[in-house]
Amino acid sequence: MAEQAIFLLEGGLVVDGSGGPSWPGDVLLAGDRIAALGEGLRERLPEGIAAADLETVDCRGKVIAPGFIDVHTHDDAIVLRDPLCLPKVSQGITTVVTGNCGISLAPYRTPQAQPPLTLLGIDSFRHATMAEYRAAVEAAQPALNVAALIGHTTLRFATMDALDRAATEDERARMGQLLEACMLDGAHGLSSGLFYEQAFAAPAEEVTALARIVARHGGVYATHLRSEMETIIEAMHEAGDTAFSAGAPLVISHHKCAGPANWGRTLETLPLVDALAKRQDIALDVYPYVAGSTVLREDLVDGVIDILLTWSDPHPEVTGRMLADVAREWGVDQKEACRRLQPGGACYFQMKEEDVERVIAHPRTMIGSDGLPHDRHPHPRLWGAFPRVFARYWRERQLFTLEQAVHKMTGMTARNLRIADRGLLRVGAMADVVVFDPRTIADTATYDRPQSASVGIERVFVNGACAFRGGEEEPEVRARAGRMLTRAV
Repeated sequence: MAEQAIFLLEGGLVVDGSGGPSWPGDVLLAGDRIAALGEGLRERLPEGIAAADLETVDCRGKVIAPGFIDVHTHDDAIVLRDPLCLPKVSQGITTVVTGNCGISLAPYRTPQAQPPLTLLGIDSFRHATMAEYRAAVEAAQPALNVAALIGHTTLRFATMDALDRAATEDERARMGQLLEACMLDGAHGLSSGLFYEQAFAAPAEEVTALARIVARHGGVYATHLRSEMETIIEAMHEAGDTAFSAGAPLVISHHKCAGPANWGRTLETLPLVDALAKRQDIALDVYPYVAGSTVLREDLVDGVIDILLTWSDPHPEVTGRMLADVAREWGVDQKEACRRLQPGGACYFQMKEEDVERVIAHPRTMIGSDGLPHDRHPHPRLWGAFPRVFARYWRERQLFTLEQAVHKMTGMTARNLRIADRGLLRVGAMADVVVFDPRTIADTATYDRPQSASVGIERVFVNGACAFRGGEEEPEVRARAGRMLTRAV
């Protein structure tokens, strides 16, 4: 491997990821670590580094921050298939947390996956162990780092012949053995997707038993709640009790109050989060949009909300169109159109902006994209989630300070997900760093044109290598220096 350059990021506003005050100064990257921080570093370089060794980046008027950590992704397979990871690196993201919503590539091998595992691609499941998946990531050498959760639904597929029931005692034991092996090989925790049919039949006790294994290894439990609609309060209590009984920290995934009947209920759910926080370690993540995205589901078609089709196997020609328009053309109602279009995917405009704002401003909320990279017409969050937080919710809406916005993407996430030596700018930490223009950083991806790189990201460094340089006519990945991460102990 060629020797890496030594980068002096000079004269920027240093936002260190802790949530504390920013300060003007420089950051020195040497090898894969942060070598020094302070003002006027050119005049007082560490021993062994000469001015002639430096590649200087003029950061005047720019922010120097830790690389962003995308806490909620479904990038398990795409980091292998497209290791350039341009949709993420171009946002300033340097680490992705995979395996969310109960869906992870490992530990499961099958020639043709079934829903909801198809969110990661039908033919992606080739890794019967976490060790195999780790080896695949290391061989692909993506442009960013990968931290993996293990999916409860994946464990069910790997051990059960039917998923419309609770697991037997023997099946629970087998799931536990698989999860134990994954944790020993560095997985960061367990995720569940009890909302999905293939996990809905699992009682809380089944998940709690697995969460206890995670807790023994110092991991976390992240959950796509059993319901984000009418019974959301009950689902939140279930998640809280599961994690509390197991002794594991809890992350409530993409927190939302979905469906018109539930709009405004963050006035109930967020105080419940605060109440649970008095007895247990709890955090949230959120994407900064009013539409979610998942597979086509008839139960989500209510004739009220807008639904944008992101893919359909039997009718690929409808991709990018509204379900209501397709149903009108076919002379059927939307539920019937949904049935005809399956298997497929869609964006569901099921949230209220006021609820999104309350969640994103909450002090326990981290930022995640929840992008689906295998969709033919993806939700714009895949390309734009992180810059959108700065453009809309910091600069325009002023819901929090710049330092708090960065903290939600960096230090808070690294702490909650047990990611070592990242998320903070400090001497000796890994050199995952982003330089951006606070005046111009913004998303450009839209529901009509979702695959569009953000603006305002100047440089992105991953493990000390310059992975991305903005301002080009055609954004491109410069280096692939990402690593498979292991859990902090």
